[in-house]
Amino acid sequence: MATIFTKIINGEIPCYKIAEDENFIAFLDINPLVKGHTLVVPKKEIDYLFDQTNDVLSNILLFSKPIAKAIEKVVPCVRIGVTVIGLEVPHTHIHLIPINHVSDMDFAKPKLTFEASEMEGIAEAIRENL
Repeated sequence: MATIFTKIINGEIPCYKIAEDENFIAFLDINPLVKGHTLVVPKKEIDYLFDQTNDVLSNILLFSKPIAKAIEKVVPCVRIGVTVIGLEVPHTHIHLIPINHVSDMDFAKPKLTFEASEMEGIAEAIRENL
């Protein structure tokens, strides 16, 4: 059965898309820890990060770099934290999270909610800074 990320990639479920190429897609997390929290997902559905090919492992970071730089221009932060948990959806993905403190990456914290118009505004601002 296709993961929720595959359904997003296939256009079956909408997302707040930041960037896309033939191998990856980036979109805002709908349950963000902080404003601008973005997911980067390979289009090929493989569960575990370290089951990916070496090309995918290196290229996911290269794809993420300009997105992280764009997020920094939109969301005031010290840097963009990167994390891979991999338990919530069985499809490789990395989290790009604007952080000012280590605690900003605490996944046990309550998630934020934003109106759809605000999410689209965040995504648009990030896209404009790519």
